[in-house]
Amino acid sequence: MSTLTSSAGGAADPGAGDTAIPSAQRVTPRPVTRDRPARAVLMLEDGRSFTGEAYGAIGEAFGEAVFSTGMTGYQETLSDPSFHGQIVIMTAPHIGNTGVNDTDYESDRIQVAGFVVRDPARRASNWRSRGSLEDELSAAGVVGISGIDTRALTRHLRERGAMRCAISSTLDIPAADTLALDTPTTDTPTTDIPPAGTSSAGTSAVAGAADGDARAALLGRVRRSPKMVGADLAPRVSTREPYLVAAAGDGPARFTVAALDLGIKRATPLALAALGCDVHVLPARSTGEQLLSLAPDGVFLSNGPGDPQTADYAVDALRTVLAAGVPVFGICFGHQVLARALGFETYKLTYGHRGVNQPVGDVATGRIAVTSQNHGFAVRAPLTGTTDTPYGRVVASHIGLNDNVVEGLECLDVPAFSVQFHPEAAPGPHDAAGLFEKFRDLMATTRTARVGSAGPGSAGPGSAGPVEPSADGAL
Repeated sequence: MSTLTSSAGGAADPGAGDTAIPSAQRVTPRPVTRDRPARAVLMLEDGRSFTGEAYGAIGEAFGEAVFSTGMTGYQETLSDPSFHGQIVIMTAPHIGNTGVNDTDYESDRIQVAGFVVRDPARRASNWRSRGSLEDELSAAGVVGISGIDTRALTRHLRERGAMRCAISSTLDIPAADTLALDTPTTDTPTTDIPPAGTSSAGTSAVAGAADGDARAALLGRVRRSPKMVGADLAPRVSTREPYLVAAAGDGPARFTVAALDLGIKRATPLALAALGCDVHVLPARSTGEQLLSLAPDGVFLSNGPGDPQTADYAVDALRTVLAAGVPVFGICFGHQVLARALGFETYKLTYGHRGVNQPVGDVATGRIAVTSQNHGFAVRAPLTGTTDTPYGRVVASHIGLNDNVVEGLECLDVPAFSVQFHPEAAPGPHDAAGLFEKFRDLMATTRTARVGSAGPGSAGPGSAGPVEPSADGAL
């Protein structure tokens, strides 16, 4: 189990066999004042640093630096369990305009390890708002930074890749005329940023020996912090106990779905419930037998954080489900789990896909959907043709149009498919919402085929005939 450091209040109690993620160091809530803001430093593991204002709680936070390109939906981003253990940089410059409310949370708490914005809103203005974003971050113990050049930071991560970083608002930093002091690495071009030691206004800002020592010590702590590769985080954000999201409406449920919670967002079971499904949400380490004990018409695999190579428990559970012939739908992390169960490998992307504007092409129809995505790992599978797996033939159903990443898989011989993006898409877009209807239809046709082949008196949901994998369970 990884020990990625997150901000205080950003992680649930550890489950059995999991090592607790330490809280951010010296985190304290603070009253918000913009008159005399505390100074803060963002330090990347390659030595580049940015100086700005503390935003949220005072303290230190460590995690993987990633950027999100959405212009809206910051509250959904903050509470998405897939961001657990990560410090999120918002590329949109103005964040916090609409404050926070009790409706837009996608989990029971803020999940990010830290938060980075360019220009925080001076005041929140929305009829649903119950307070400011900075107050919310501070109350949750989430360390953030504002007033830095997020454009330069994003370009750096695009060129160098996602990397470990820290935000600290506890260092003794000399005062400066600017809040966007940027210290690049020696081999980094500086054509779009002020030189180290100068402000954007050209004012000299000599850091001094004490400041240099403090930054060097912070850099050392960043480089000693755990990496995202090898991090088993799904059990950290999963439910501890099973729970039911009942089908919408007054009538009986049309389908029963067993959902494996690898970091599920609240909008997902609600989307299935709206289609007449009783959704039983189970902990991440649930076995295939426990999933099938609900006699489900289908099994859903959710999104989630961490490295899919660590999720052997979910892969083993899914192989049991696939062998039983029960329909499967996976999204995001669940897509990667299905890929591994079929025998494909996963790998880490340079900087990942995060935002609400990611174009994806449907291979079968040629239709292009603008999708919501949040992933740093991807599936290594052929983009064209069919691949023979232990569970039959598989094709790539969707392709990312920015970089040709496999964004979907479809099994041709068992009732299973997956996508790398979010069809529930809170806060949007909704181009891919029809995939939930596809899952509903797959459950209906599988049930009809099962009843027809078994004849009168056949068993109920979850009783499909077995599909035997190959002996070694690999390609």
